[in-house]
Amino acid sequence: MATVVLTAVGTALGGPIGAAIGAVLGNVIDREILFKPKGREGPRLSDLQIQTSTYGAQIPRLFGTMRVAGTVIWATDLKEVRSKSGGGKGRPSVASYSYSASFAVALSARAIGSIGRIWADGNLLRGAAGDFKTELSAFRVHGGGADQPVDPLIASAEGVAMTPAHRGMAYVLFEDLALADYGNRIPSLTFEVVADAGPVSVAAVAADLSDGALAGEGLPEVAGFAASGGDVREAIAALSEVHGLALQSDADGLRLAAAGSVASADVDAAMLARRVNGRAMDAVERSAAAAETVPVALSLRHYDGARDYQAGVQRVMRPGPGRVERGIELPAVLEAGAARALAGARLQAGWAGRATMTLRCDWSALALTVGAVVSVDDAPGLWRIEEREWEGMAVRLALRRVPGAGPGMPGAASSGAIVRQVDAPHGATYLLLAELPPVREGLADAPLIVAAASGGAGWRSAALFVMSGTGEAVPIGPSAPRAVVGVADTALPVGSATLVDARHALTVALLADDMDMFPADEAGLAQGRNLCLVGRELIQFAGVEALGAGRYRLSSLRRGLRGTEWAMAVHEAGEAFLLIEEDRLVEPLTALGGQGEIGAMVEVRAVGRGDAVPVAAALTIGGEAVMPPSPVHLTAQATADGWAFGWTRRSRNGWRWASGGDVPLGEESERYAVTVLEGGAVVRAAESATPQWHYDAAMIAADGVAGRALVLDVRQMGTRATGRAARIDFTA
Repeated sequence: MATVVLTAVGTALGGPIGAAIGAVLGNVIDREILFKPKGREGPRLSDLQIQTSTYGAQIPRLFGTMRVAGTVIWATDLKEVRSKSGGGKGRPSVASYSYSASFAVALSARAIGSIGRIWADGNLLRGAAGDFKTELSAFRVHGGGADQPVDPLIASAEGVAMTPAHRGMAYVLFEDLALADYGNRIPSLTFEVVADAGPVSVAAVAADLSDGALAGEGLPEVAGFAASGGDVREAIAALSEVHGLALQSDADGLRLAAAGSVASADVDAAMLARRVNGRAMDAVERSAAAAETVPVALSLRHYDGARDYQAGVQRVMRPGPGRVERGIELPAVLEAGAARALAGARLQAGWAGRATMTLRCDWSALALTVGAVVSVDDAPGLWRIEEREWEGMAVRLALRRVPGAGPGMPGAASSGAIVRQVDAPHGATYLLLAELPPVREGLADAPLIVAAASGGAGWRSAALFVMSGTGEAVPIGPSAPRAVVGVADTALPVGSATLVDARHALTVALLADDMDMFPADEAGLAQGRNLCLVGRELIQFAGVEALGAGRYRLSSLRRGLRGTEWAMAVHEAGEAFLLIEEDRLVEPLTALGGQGEIGAMVEVRAVGRGDAVPVAAALTIGGEAVMPPSPVHLTAQATADGWAFGWTRRSRNGWRWASGGDVPLGEESERYAVTVLEGGAVVRAAESATPQWHYDAAMIAADGVAGRALVLDVRQMGTRATGRAARIDFTA
């Protein structure tokens, strides 16, 4: 079992933090120890964004609401499940494999409240409502309480005696998470952790990390914060720096204090010691650092809650000379405007802090607290006491100027745009089974049956099964991505199959409001864009008008494509609409290793995460893809010896008239079934090897139909099926 050595954040007050406290007790604020601006080894924002499984990795202590990657502390080997499909009638079977894994991820070295959203490889794995987008057996949250029990799965794998409860550490456990969506590996996960019910004050953070040794009042709040580092100093250094906090020491102990905009005390002229032991001395010494010592620009990196806790940067600049730029990384959740205001305040503090002053005072200055902000007679602005020392019978005070109550840097800022994945429940699966004509170039050798699975905005996929003749559900794998499906609002009238139909338009209501369709130009149409199946008719559309709520008006229609002109007469309101996009369709019979026979029934079932029962769709195979299209340009001419009929054949292997010559035959031989009908009854049946046939006088006499109204029915006989009819009326 993999374990993690946890480095405690907020240890006993010794080591580096002890040095800082010792300095304060000696009446010195050691800026180089507590608030050192450079060379810090504290947390980086990237530390919380990359999932690790490193031995000895530190687990942060979380406050408020944060998004963290965590550390994998236990995992099983991948679990492999083998399934077999296909086979029969001399065809080989196909073996497929699926994988899952169980693992635990440590999130916080402090107890948490709950877990919100979870992202896997940047995609939403768990929604705000607690719904998972990928299959798993169980998900458990261990909040890190003092009485936290061991996880039953880890205990069953490692043994109860060998399984730690990880009390005081919050972690989650995934049981049998399906890995097909993530390349059959454990994905990189990030978690929205709610460690506290609301924002947390900096004072509460400092008190928690120092076991109560550090206090504070009236300090700002943060929406979320991740504390890590080698000691308390590293953990709170960034927070202290960006908020301009100082350590103060008094009879009540140590506390953090903000600079404030008003003085807590006044150093007046009467307190200055101008003579000590009869010797005159300078009571006031002033100095100022060069402008170039202050950064010309300061960038504050933070987590932006408005951008799903992604890293944001706010940069402010000052006028005047200088080249140096500085950056601060704050592992806290801030609104963009607040981050910009803090960055501006730090830049102003740096500019004001160039001015320093040393005062030598009488004993009354011992009442002034190190870290306090004071005013000084004859010195403009506010000053913070950084050092207080008894020196030669006088009290020496070292002060640094702090920004006053004047206007600050502008705080207005934008978080920027973010492409956010839809967070909606998976919902029920919609399954459509359709038979298509030959939509691909080349000669089809089997019927083309496609399954389109779809759903609402949160729907992702479903497992597909083909039902065998014995009632067995044979798995064929997952569905394709969500197909664009819907229904026709009204019955589409008959139109032209030879011209662009600009007279009629098709209004469709799509399954979900977030489904989109777009217009296409001639080049796009030539490449196969905007091809759809409406009922049984194959149509292309160039114009698209959005009507709102998932409804669209489709115009500039190319009707009856690929031999489906016969279906123009059988439209009805509410019939299925399917946008033909090959990467969103599954061919179930091909996946099963078969081809399907004309007249056979195909039933497919789908089971998605939101389906209480399987969703079924079925159809009887008609052979559209292997059926020759009906002949065209059928003519009938009376002759001295009966009737002469002629026609032009079409081919299922030649939809583009590229060379100007005859299209390829597409069948083993050219044959036609010719039938003479009277009122639907067959009068004569014949075959022809050429696109013509003569119904001579002898045949008419033998059939006894002279002078009667008849119909000639002509169908091309293909290699695998006989095509649909072309008909013409005549009188014998």
